[in-house]
Amino acid sequence: MNPNTFPTKGNLILAKNSLALATQGYGLMDKKRNILLRELTSLIDQAKSIQSEINATFTDAYKALQKANIELGIRFVEEIADSIPEEQSIRIKARSIMGTEIPLVEYVPVQREKPPYSFYSTSDSLDEACLAFEKVKELTARLSMVETSAFRLAESIKKTQKRANALKNITIPSYQALVTEISNALEEKDREEFTRLKVIKRSAEK
Repeated sequence: MNPNTFPTKGNLILAKNSLALATQGYGLMDKKRNILLRELTSLIDQAKSIQSEINATFTDAYKALQKANIELGIRFVEEIADSIPEEQSIRIKARSIMGTEIPLVEYVPVQREKPPYSFYSTSDSLDEACLAFEKVKELTARLSMVETSAFRLAESIKKTQKRANALKNITIPSYQALVTEISNALEEKDREEFTRLKVIKRSAEK
């Protein structure tokens, strides 16, 4: 038998303290869940907006690319694409929301005085395609950050909800029942002691 369940005043104090701690923990978990839910809702709205913008920008970019392929030739455009340097302008950091670490993607495009190809041998359609795909790159970086953050927040919400449910449905009722059980046992013990003392007093008076 668990010695903490013995009907003593010390165990009653321990049970009440544990109940108060569990209740406080549930309140914190519930608060954390609500904050994470608000953050998740905001991220979902952002993701929808960015995705819509990406779709429109992709459409414009591919139209410009198709036009450049027709005017300059697919092979020539591919050679220009191969000459573009590898992307080095994305930095990934992290920030915390209620203990949940989410990525913080910083996209700082390299400022170039001129594009990595000759104006003489190209056309406006290639310029339009480059600018559009630069925009797509920026939006994709933002979307990846938002979607990854939303996924991690959703996982954290699941864990928080599970812990909150365990406190609400198992831990708190268990300590409530223990407090009631010990209190009833102590009250019964006090009544027995009171009755015994009355009997002893009457016997002494006789």
